[in-house]
Amino acid sequence: MAGLAGAGAPLEAETLRLRRPGGLWRGLLVAVAALAILLCVNQQFALRFFVGFTPLNTEYYYLLVTLLLPFTFVIFPGSRAAPLDRVPWYDVALFLAAVGAGVWLMLHMRRAAELGWEFAGAPDHVLAAGAVMWALLMEALRRAGGLSLMLCVAPFTFYPLFAGAGWLGPLRGSQSTAGQAIAYHMLSAESVLGIPMQAFAETVIGFLVFGAALMTTGAGRFFINLAFALCGAFRGGAAKVCIFASALLGMMSGSVISNVLTAGAMTIPVMKRSGFRAHYAGAIEACASTGAVLAPPVMGATAFVMAQFLNVSYAEVALAAVIPSLLYYAGLFLQVDAYAARHGLVGIRREELPSLRETFREGWYYAFVIALLVVMLLYFKRESHAPFWATALLLVLNQIFNREGRWTLASVTGFLETNGRTFVELTAILAGCGLLIGAFSMTGVISSLAGDLVALAGQNVFLLLAMAAVTSMILGLGLTTTACYIFLAILVGPALERMGLNAMATHMFIFYWGMLSAITPPVAIASFAAAGIAGSPPMKTGWESMRVGSIIYFLPFFFVLNPAFVFQGPGLETAVLTARALAGALFICGGMQGYQAGLGDLRAAGALEWPARALLMLGGIALATPGDALMPLGTMTMTLAALAILALAAALYLAGRGVRASGRAGA
Repeated sequence: MAGLAGAGAPLEAETLRLRRPGGLWRGLLVAVAALAILLCVNQQFALRFFVGFTPLNTEYYYLLVTLLLPFTFVIFPGSRAAPLDRVPWYDVALFLAAVGAGVWLMLHMRRAAELGWEFAGAPDHVLAAGAVMWALLMEALRRAGGLSLMLCVAPFTFYPLFAGAGWLGPLRGSQSTAGQAIAYHMLSAESVLGIPMQAFAETVIGFLVFGAALMTTGAGRFFINLAFALCGAFRGGAAKVCIFASALLGMMSGSVISNVLTAGAMTIPVMKRSGFRAHYAGAIEACASTGAVLAPPVMGATAFVMAQFLNVSYAEVALAAVIPSLLYYAGLFLQVDAYAARHGLVGIRREELPSLRETFREGWYYAFVIALLVVMLLYFKRESHAPFWATALLLVLNQIFNREGRWTLASVTGFLETNGRTFVELTAILAGCGLLIGAFSMTGVISSLAGDLVALAGQNVFLLLAMAAVTSMILGLGLTTTACYIFLAILVGPALERMGLNAMATHMFIFYWGMLSAITPPVAIASFAAAGIAGSPPMKTGWESMRVGSIIYFLPFFFVLNPAFVFQGPGLETAVLTARALAGALFICGGMQGYQAGLGDLRAAGALEWPARALLMLGGIALATPGDALMPLGTMTMTLAALAILALAAALYLAGRGVRASGRAGA
């Protein structure tokens, strides 16, 4: 079993066409990653590395952009024809141009802040550097985020230049000249240096460092072994291990693709050997890994951006995500259990599983590290400091207790290189998406657009929620979760809040729907990555992911209808609503998969199987949906109605089973 649950490094090259340059370029990337981490530590802990000089926040942000953005052109090839074994001259030219433009803008940021150049008066040489940076950001966004993301963002970045046109209708706003747009985009704290880059510079870097340290010290192997030891012996155990392991890894990494490639490399082959079809095994892994960006304490970059949008601490966002992530994984677990029961899939033999005692003996210290992180987040509320202290404790404990995994100079270099690649990718995407925020901020169209959307929905909050969900789904097909969230937080978020919905619940709703694009065809990046490991057709795996994860498409509406789901209400109400939602999920999954706990295989009902299954799903939805608040019915009325529907479903099942039994007896 050691080989089954052994450590697996992320295999990005199998999913993304990346360069892995060595020599000087690798050395520069390692050095830049180390410098970025030191700059973040200096900024967060006020260590004053710069003797006699205290950088402005905007200078610090631009320094990070200048260090990291140029490597986009080194790591991400410009086309499929571009070489992977070397950096061509034109990418070297783009690298140098990005360094030059970034340094020039950074050197003038203090003067710009003093004289208000973001609004007027910026000299021509600064505007020229800004125009170069604007073009480079669009190309970096294309390379790191894909052509679809760039095509979605680019028109909006130029939007201020023609915002006064009458044909724009509700999107009509204040128009700017090219010089004004460049100055605002590049010199203000609302665009390139806006909310996404601020979140990255203030908190994301620390959590990325912590996640990379965990994986490098063997946490992946520990979590996967723990999942096998706890869940492997149950029916459908291989799939339950997949869900549990992906949840544990996701809590620490916040990365969907890394989760698929790390956990999936071990869990998908075992699921196939246990009797799960290849495309179903891939779908389970894709759905389980997608929850990585939702599972606290370490969520994806989107959560940090959300905290900046809401102007709250990251700890509040992480706490609000606890119940949504619990319901997400519980829904998947119940789906798998019902599927395994219906198809007679058994667990893995106990002798093939790792020992729970031995697993804890090898990795017990990870619990102390995670405990420190949670305490610093929730009790001391120091989200910018927490990951660095947790990383320091992890490295000390690893060097003392992990004889086989102690860090060497090669380990440190690999750790920095991994972080460097992640920093570069996020900088390109977040800085590029910051232009989107700057465009709407510049034109002042947000407040008027919110009113127009409310009017379009006819003051109907359910219609507006449906519009937001559909828009999120469409945008998510071509955008990353973070980019999709930023779009909707700007365009739809204010309208939902104007309708009286809780801000945290509204943004969690948007976040959740954007996240689901990872398993929704035609893009479905998590499903396609899992299909590569499973050896199944990508699109078939994507559609199966939607079916397996179908219950999770209901969940976002629950915590918008009652914000107690995101801890925005009394504790007792939160507990009751969560229990009802879990019970409802049990019946929804039973109806979907055709096996209901307490009744058995619904095929026994014969011709009444599908009516019984439909009623189980309907009753489960009624039971899970919170009453009162926005609903016309109260919680008690909803519960009684759900129980009546479920009782009818059970009666149909028993009647159908009785008819089949009497038919067999007569025969």
